[in-house]
Amino acid sequence: MRALVQTVGRAGVTVDGEVVGSIDDGLLVLLGVTHSDTEQVAQTMARKLHELRILDEDRSAADTGAPFLVVSQFTLYGDARKGRRPSWTAAAPAEVAEPLVEAVVTALRARGATVETGRFRTHMLVESVNVGPRTLLLDL
Repeated sequence: MRALVQTVGRAGVTVDGEVVGSIDDGLLVLLGVTHSDTEQVAQTMARKLHELRILDEDRSAADTGAPFLVVSQFTLYGDARKGRRPSWTAAAPAEVAEPLVEAVVTALRARGATVETGRFRTHMLVESVNVGPRTLLLDL
């Protein structure tokens, strides 16, 4: 599992003109799933995201109550080493990825986090205003 985490002043996801998720002063998480990921990996990712000390004053969402916007992002597993056209073979198929993304969201909520999401298998417009900027790539 791979997550690109950004601190944001605000972020939102729009699908077909409808805002389906938005947050202020929190963490935008673009989340990719690969073939070998499991429920246990999803639980570990949720814990890591919740406790990640990336916010001001070396604090985490667990410390501050900062919200999350989690957006599925299979392109995090794109591989363009062999030319200009990326290969997506390392990304898990939607049938595998969707329940694991939902497992991360559920585990974050179980930790008391406020979590908004994008909409799986749709064309999403993702907007964000980065703070810092602070961007971190997590690989599990």
